[in-house]
Amino acid sequence: MPQASLFLRPALIIVAVLGAVVGLRGFSSAAESARSISPPALDEPAEPQAPSEVAILAGGCFWGVQGVFQHVQGVTGAVSGYAGGAADTAHYEMVSSNTTGHAESVKVTFDPHRISYGRILQIYFSVAHDPTELNRQGPDVGTQYRSAIFPTNSEQERIAEAYIAQLNQAHVFDAPVVTKIEPGRAFYAAEDYHQDFLTRNPRYPYIVINDLPKIENLKRMFPEIYRTTPVLVAAAAPRS
Repeated sequence: MPQASLFLRPALIIVAVLGAVVGLRGFSSAAESARSISPPALDEPAEPQAPSEVAILAGGCFWGVQGVFQHVQGVTGAVSGYAGGAADTAHYEMVSSNTTGHAESVKVTFDPHRISYGRILQIYFSVAHDPTELNRQGPDVGTQYRSAIFPTNSEQERIAEAYIAQLNQAHVFDAPVVTKIEPGRAFYAAEDYHQDFLTRNPRYPYIVINDLPKIENLKRMFPEIYRTTPVLVAAAAPRS
């Protein structure tokens, strides 16, 4: 039963909460890991040709990453899913086994005339996740929670590589950025019960602890592009 798999994360929540109480937390909270960083020096042309563009990003549990980008102006859609593995293993239970090569990812569709790919990456690195955590994110551990960018073209790959080098050279984080760039990987939409999870379950303990602070950080750090009403998968056309 797919819904039963949602109890995997609450078990880890207990560990996180107990760790916080005794002062032995092994990871930073979303509020603590957010950093104000400069935009990429290399970005897309000021006058893009395409009316729409796609960015595929992985940064831990896709609930929070999706929720962040659904609140960004210029984003026209954000779908939770899997990237990095084969089509026949793109299912939550299989991905959770940490044997498929997939990472929980989010397909962000955006209007490049309103927001650039570089700006998307700036939000991704500063608010959506902690890019210095290797094969984990907060309480979630495994390669399926790795920090990864799946560029959809060579220009995105070039911008992402340059931005990671820029951030590492500037030492804006306490540790090196470990985000992997994995071109040529397909994206597969996740099960319906994972879509819009943050918006539909704002009191769910995992969301309260790990993801709602990301939305507050987005609002605080990027007020000029924060949108109060999220763009939801449920309100869009059926996913392909």
